[in-house]
Amino acid sequence: MSDRLFIFDTTLRDGEQVPGCQLNTVEKIEVAKALEELGVDVIEAGFPVSSPGDFNSVVEISKAVTWPTICALTRAVEKDIIVAAEALQYAKHKRIHTGIGTSDYHIRYKFNSTREEILERAVACVKCAKKYVEDVQFYAEDAGRTDNEYLARVIQAVVNAGATVVNIPDTTGYCLPSEFGAKIKYLMEHVDGIHKVTIATHCHNDLGMATANTMSGVINGARQAEVTINGIGERAGNTSLEEIVMICRSHKDLGIDTNINSTKLCGVSRLVSNLMNMPVQPNKAIVGRNAFAHSSGIHQDGVLKNRESYEIIDPKDVGVDENSIVLTARSGRAALKHRMHVLGIELDKDALDKAYEAFLKLADRKKEINDDDVLMLAGQHHRANHRIKLQYLQVTSGVGLQSVASVGLDIAGEKFEACASGNGPVDAAISAIKVIIRRTMQVKEFLIQAINKGSNDIGKVHITVEHEGQQYYGFSANTDIIAASAEAFIDAINKFVR
Repeated sequence: MSDRLFIFDTTLRDGEQVPGCQLNTVEKIEVAKALEELGVDVIEAGFPVSSPGDFNSVVEISKAVTWPTICALTRAVEKDIIVAAEALQYAKHKRIHTGIGTSDYHIRYKFNSTREEILERAVACVKCAKKYVEDVQFYAEDAGRTDNEYLARVIQAVVNAGATVVNIPDTTGYCLPSEFGAKIKYLMEHVDGIHKVTIATHCHNDLGMATANTMSGVINGARQAEVTINGIGERAGNTSLEEIVMICRSHKDLGIDTNINSTKLCGVSRLVSNLMNMPVQPNKAIVGRNAFAHSSGIHQDGVLKNRESYEIIDPKDVGVDENSIVLTARSGRAALKHRMHVLGIELDKDALDKAYEAFLKLADRKKEINDDDVLMLAGQHHRANHRIKLQYLQVTSGVGLQSVASVGLDIAGEKFEACASGNGPVDAAISAIKVIIRRTMQVKEFLIQAINKGSNDIGKVHITVEHEGQQYYGFSANTDIIAASAEAFIDAINKFVR
């Protein structure tokens, strides 16, 4: 049994299923390239049959990356598998990930079927996928709630049919670590030929045990961990890539390691957070901004005397460099380009020039630029192609005064202006935009997050807008929180006004 743990990243498939986190193809390619540099072994690029956009993303990611295996998800449906094979035609290393639910909950209520019929469908989908690719991964959906004897029968059958990887998902995040580890051990002991294939884990975090379950599975014989950057994913999320990597690095006694370049972890984390508009919670393990912060006097004293008193990980090992270049208004393009490269961002010359102009303006206001600021600047060029753009915003507000906003919008090159009053400056700005965009829409959620402390800090705004029964998500960041609110509102509108 190998001591190498293969990292299967599903940020672009399972992670992207989170409401409001959808990426376009260009953004997916940017993430895929960052994952390749990080050292991910397998990139699950999408579910090709689900939409033309997903199909195209799998095609383009296959062209863009070189050494990682590109994986496409399917159901146990022949059409799904044919479409996946077509989407993977340009991949240097390709894998089809097919499967079916195996728990009694799925068999009875989802499929209205029987155990024998499900077993037959499992074998059929593997054999079908084998016609198109050599590397076939089978998933037993809801394996966490599937009894071990029947699960072993299914896994035995698909191994005999030619599966090269068998995925054992805890789809609902139900299992205790001891139960999940025992399930993997049972398969290791009861499936003939199991040592010739790779057992994979895919654990969800509904009860906060995804990472613990994954590690329990690995300790008991699994050698592929299905993970996402920052632990994003359906409902409460998936197993966090960075946590699994650093658990293996910290517990060398396990004798298990990955191919991941851990110094890039924080950079990729911030890139995904920025592109998917999903803030990383400050106390998130490994990549949260408080992960290496010490406020207690006792802790501070201990760390100053010896870092290992309270830190089991050297911050530099995950890309937190306390001696990194400080960016100010006196920094040149080279310094900005270098910091973006460290953060996993590559811009062409024109985009870099525009980002640098915005950087100088921000540096004059903020004095010192941090990594989140750099990510915000890099993200602005993604919004440059929006149909609706904010040209100007002027707000009058104060104690005892009615808030009034004047707004100018550029809509596909045509200029529009409007004024409106509101219950505060943000409400006034949004009301003025509504005067121009004559659609029925309602702000359902509004969140402001400061990146660091200080009155000159950048504020991130996340907004949810409902239009015709659908919810659309917008994001922006600016030192002017009213401007950030207006830009986030416009970002959401651009997703339904064509």
